[in-house]
Amino acid sequence: MSRKTRAAEDMSMSFLDVICCGFGAVILLLIMTKTGTPAVLEDSTQHLRGIVAARAEAVHDIRGKSTTLSRELTEKQAQLELELAELAKLDKEVSTVLGKYEATKGASLQQVNEESKLASAKQTLTAEMEELLGTGFRRTDQTVGGIPVDSQYIIFVIDTSGSMTSYGWHTAIEKLNETLEIYPIVKGIQVMNCMGTYMFPGYNGQWIPDSPARRKAIKERMPSWMPFCESSPVKGIEAAIKQFYDPTKRVSIYYFGDDYSGTSIEEVVKTVDQMNASDKSGERRMRIHAVGFPTLFLAGGSQPPASMYRFAALMRELCYRNNGTFVALPETH
Repeated sequence: MSRKTRAAEDMSMSFLDVICCGFGAVILLLIMTKTGTPAVLEDSTQHLRGIVAARAEAVHDIRGKSTTLSRELTEKQAQLELELAELAKLDKEVSTVLGKYEATKGASLQQVNEESKLASAKQTLTAEMEELLGTGFRRTDQTVGGIPVDSQYIIFVIDTSGSMTSYGWHTAIEKLNETLEIYPIVKGIQVMNCMGTYMFPGYNGQWIPDSPARRKAIKERMPSWMPFCESSPVKGIEAAIKQFYDPTKRVSIYYFGDDYSGTSIEEVVKTVDQMNASDKSGERRMRIHAVGFPTLFLAGGSQPPASMYRFAALMRELCYRNNGTFVALPETH
């Protein structure tokens, strides 16, 4: 081999050595770098685990708070439902109270109207009453159960049917006695039942002269006086008007009863209007007052019969149209 060729080979070998050394250095660097990586990854893993644990703990806390809030919300909803139910109850009570108030208000207005009618119906003391009682006479009570007392002649027309004599007779006797006591003296008295039957037949169609003895006789006769009656005020009132109407006399009819067995109210009212004609001033000479007895409430049964309501409607209209007053008693004894 020549010297030139050997020199070229030596150069080639040296170049390869350099190249190999360079690759070796690179590999060494790679090995050194790779040995440091696990520590970094381990630290990173631990850090991530800590974060995950913290997040898990936070989630646990959030779930606990969510459970607590859900429980509180359920309790609040239950409390709200109770309060809404109580509010609905109170609203119903308010509606009931308002309804009662409206009913009471209506009743008060009706009472005011009735009192106004009663005031307009009262008569002043006439010259004839002054002659009888004196100009200085003053009554402590001008009414009988709310009925004005101001006439010279009085007629009692009394329902003597079974319901009255069984459940209201004692009260009827008391009201008759009270009326007689409030009238200290009148020119004439008469007593008949709802059929027009007189208590004292000897005075049929005549006035019973007023005297203490006559009053005593009426009071003593009343407890046992129970002639047949159809439980209708029509015949008795018509008989009283027909037999005792006098345009020169001031007469008051007192009807004591509890029901009306008839059916036509309008027909009765028209008949009485014709019989008890008004004078030039529009006043009717015969007043008609009525006292209603709640006996049918005591007679038993699920509800009072319709005849009781017809009686109230009839007597209310008759009294109104004939310058009188209808009084319904709250109870009997």
